[in-house]
Amino acid sequence: MPHTALDLDGKPRPGLHRFMGVSLELAPDVLVPRQETELLGQSAAAILRDRQSEIAGVAGPVVIDMCCGSGNLGLAIAAEIPSARVWAADLTDSTVALARRNAERLALQHRVTIRQGDLFAAFAEDGLEGGVDLIVCNPPYISTSRLEGESAHLLAAEPREAFDGGPYGISIHQRVIRDTVAFLKPGGWLLFEFGEGQDRQAAALIARTKAYEPVTFASNEAGTPRVALVRKLPEFGQASTEATGRPA
Repeated sequence: MPHTALDLDGKPRPGLHRFMGVSLELAPDVLVPRQETELLGQSAAAILRDRQSEIAGVAGPVVIDMCCGSGNLGLAIAAEIPSARVWAADLTDSTVALARRNAERLALQHRVTIRQGDLFAAFAEDGLEGGVDLIVCNPPYISTSRLEGESAHLLAAEPREAFDGGPYGISIHQRVIRDTVAFLKPGGWLLFEFGEGQDRQAAALIARTKAYEPVTFASNEAGTPRVALVRKLPEFGQASTEATGRPA
């Protein structure tokens, strides 16, 4: 169930939603952040904290929140890691507008930049290639057929693009895993959420890219893998572009 944001006295704050300790505005046509996605955010924050001396430059770590929705992951990471510089992106006007409102309301707009575009094309003018320490992504991962069947109820209150992951539920994962390589620094991290039972598909996609170390998974309280954590090979460079079609 969604978290309701609380005032300092512990009373519910109407219209706001709590995610990893930050209070977010919601909108009817934007995905409501799920409590289960806190596993992804907490895993990302832990990597940034544990490897602060290794990955943080003078200006702090650079983070991308792809498929940012309301901005919940990027904003929560920025709040937990004060040195982080976050870039977030999503596709629709309403989603980007909501994420920007949340950044401003949390006074994080100077460290969290929201862009609009189709995945990494949103950052075409930002010069981020090869300079990102960590990318986090909660993409759509329900198959189109399930959305038209047993999961059709999800579309009653939230937009299709927030759930529809294509014929097998992994269409966006395929693109993100492939295109992340060009943006991460050598040794940088990609973390993403996936649906129950999709861990083998995720591992196969990562292995096929030949740009990452072996994947590890974070599991929920029931012991089900739900988040992939994978590190770009420190030695991955120009010689490896044949696997991805793009330079590291």
